[in-house]
Amino acid sequence: MSNEFLPTILKQKEQEVAAMSYEELQPLRSTYSLYEYLKSQSQELQLIAEVKKASPSLGDINLGVDIVEQARTYERCGGAMISVLTDEIFFKGHLDYLREISSQVSIPTLNKDFIIDEKQIVRARNAGATVILLIVAALSEKRLQELYDFATGLGLEVLVETHNLAELEIAHRIGAQIIGVNNRNLVTFETDINISLQLSAHFKDDRVYVSESAIFSKEDAELVAPYFHAILVGTALMQAEDVVEKIKELKIDKG
Repeated sequence: MSNEFLPTILKQKEQEVAAMSYEELQPLRSTYSLYEYLKSQSQELQLIAEVKKASPSLGDINLGVDIVEQARTYERCGGAMISVLTDEIFFKGHLDYLREISSQVSIPTLNKDFIIDEKQIVRARNAGATVILLIVAALSEKRLQELYDFATGLGLEVLVETHNLAELEIAHRIGAQIIGVNNRNLVTFETDINISLQLSAHFKDDRVYVSESAIFSKEDAELVAPYFHAILVGTALMQAEDVVEKIKELKIDKG
């Protein structure tokens, strides 16, 4: 993977979408609203736990994982939502992973992918996702608004991912209720947890915020806990020898 990660993967996504057929809409899976849950559980830093076999920056992380058992552990230990990587080429994920996990858990599931088209959103919903990811850096503001409105019109919630102040302002402008701050630069793939701390000064009271990437320890979680409703953690959980203990470590009482 070159240091131009995002442009590379978006070119691949354009090819995938061009070959993708439109699916007939299936019923929306029933679960709770992530936004309402995070709003109501603000006394504790909530965990969005990710199923991720590999990544461009780390290569293989845990190829042999039983994805359903991993997801069930996340749910059993109090995860607020399960994030499922469905990109095949760069993250060794699959849409079937989302389908399998969504059929076996009752909490919300997030389709973690690089979404640029309505066809992907319908596929995600049909595979059991109740939340999708839209990345501000991957889309024009006009296209972001169109896809956001399309998804919410289908009853889905949207995690809108940002990385800097300009992107955060766009997320606010389009009306995003659930906003992620990715501590990873998607062009260079470098991480800096201070990005979350810097952007927190610009948060709005009626939204919920998720700190994503570069969170591996109790200390990392404690750093962002005063400002965020939730953290999204993948690598640390997928590499953990004891997933249950790692989740306990990352659950921070904001008291």
